[in-house]
Amino acid sequence: MSKELKLANPSGKELSRSLSNLETAKDHEVQRSRLRSIFIVITCTAAMVVNISNTTSVSISLPTIEKGLAIEEEQLQWLVSAYSLSSGCLLLFFGRLADLYGRKKAFMLGTLCQIAFSLGCGFAQDGLTLAVLRGFQGIGAAATIPSALGILAHAFPPSRARSIAFATFAAGAPVGSAFGMIIGGVLTQLTSPHWRSVFYMAAATSAVIGISGLISFDADVPSAEVVKRVDWIGASLVTVGLVLIVFVLAQGDIATDGWKTPYILVLLIIGVILLALFLVWEWKLEQIIDDDPSRATSFWTPPPLMRLSLWTRAKGRMAVVLVIAFLNWSAFISWSFWVQLYYQNYLLLTPVDTMIRFIPMFIVGCLCNFFVAMVVAKLPLVIFVVSGTLLTATAAILFALIDPSVTYWAFGFPSTVLIVFGADFVYSSGTIFIAKTSLPHEHSVAGALFQTMTQIGTAFGLAISTIVFNTVVDTESAKLGVIVNSSGTNAPLSAQLTGYKDAQWTSAAFALMAALLAALFLRSVGIVGHNRVIRHVDSDQTIAAHAAADDTGIPDMSN
Repeated sequence: MSKELKLANPSGKELSRSLSNLETAKDHEVQRSRLRSIFIVITCTAAMVVNISNTTSVSISLPTIEKGLAIEEEQLQWLVSAYSLSSGCLLLFFGRLADLYGRKKAFMLGTLCQIAFSLGCGFAQDGLTLAVLRGFQGIGAAATIPSALGILAHAFPPSRARSIAFATFAAGAPVGSAFGMIIGGVLTQLTSPHWRSVFYMAAATSAVIGISGLISFDADVPSAEVVKRVDWIGASLVTVGLVLIVFVLAQGDIATDGWKTPYILVLLIIGVILLALFLVWEWKLEQIIDDDPSRATSFWTPPPLMRLSLWTRAKGRMAVVLVIAFLNWSAFISWSFWVQLYYQNYLLLTPVDTMIRFIPMFIVGCLCNFFVAMVVAKLPLVIFVVSGTLLTATAAILFALIDPSVTYWAFGFPSTVLIVFGADFVYSSGTIFIAKTSLPHEHSVAGALFQTMTQIGTAFGLAISTIVFNTVVDTESAKLGVIVNSSGTNAPLSAQLTGYKDAQWTSAAFALMAALLAALFLRSVGIVGHNRVIRHVDSDQTIAAHAAADDTGIPDMSN
């Protein structure tokens, strides 16, 4: 028999929470060895490393791919954007499937997809084929990442172990970024297959991850939801809408007439309309199901793909954290993109020389997440988010002020050290916050939503900073009497340097906006980590009392 639990929503409204998922979790409690628990964390973290490195390793290989496949320079970015397009736009859909039908199953299917299409990319003979295969490769990431978040949330109840698990998983993002650049630079320059080795390595790594997950992951627990159906209408609206918007962000600046190109404007408008329809549809479904749960059995009224009330959790702080993740990732990825172009296209460094300059990211990223794991149960969320985003802004400002004639240690090194703080602190504490405020049967969807915001932030950050870069380069070149060609290859070096600097000022602006939001709206959140495990639920009154006493003001939904 399902029990209904009424919790006081911090906004003043009451949310109905089903205790059936708690009873199911208790019935399926798994006893495992510490070694197996460690391998669960390692496997999920490795999946995140591969996901991020699939972007950065290709980015650093772009000049070599351009020569090897004779791809036009303005089309090169699609080798990066195609992956982000599919992986970012399908996260919510695969997160819902994972919650319903099994996170381990979804993770394994995503891993197999990564293996198959990574190998396909390695054998591609032209740019169009490679771009298409990159899109299919991203589908694997869309299945593995939300599944991994759900697996960690289920495997580790609220405790210090959960904090360590999520901090380690979060390390996979910045570490994966640095690892991708390092391994991509080395393989591209020092192996005979050159850039193809990057994809062979991704396939081999994914195979090892799949074997590890097959052995270490707990068996899937049946979903506690009574109606196990997918909201296909909502899934179609949000996927197509996101695809169109991300496509426009990637293509808008290189289209025939730029952002004034008719099809760019039309697709942008259609994408926004579809996303608006998705939100209206999800709101309608949530209202119908809450008013009359029996209507969930109707084909036209399935459980919503994403409850809009998820955004309002903890007095709307969930929405704030998601927007901060969006802005922080806009800053972090923009910084990485323009720095590697500055090193290779302006300073004319080799891929290996460029890679060496990114090594501090790998080291500092590991140390940052170790720090988060140790103190996340002692410091409030606002400390992590504000300090991290401010340090990321500082890193971008350093590169915006860079003097190419001075040593790397003056600007490049401190910037590379500081940039990872925002990515690590926001991702680590943010995913712990998400797990704490989401219900057990929606962990993968909540994780997918967080990841979707970072992916859209990636596309948005690159689009805006690219507009800034191209505008500045055109303006500065015109002052010198040079008409820049479509690829920008004939732009004076002084104009390019100004463009790189202004692109970094744009990155800094994203991070500063994130810091301002955190300072304004997250001051009263409190600590999101856990020192102890809550083993049982005594009564509605007991839970309400704990929720009221919690410094975060967030009822813990995950145990």
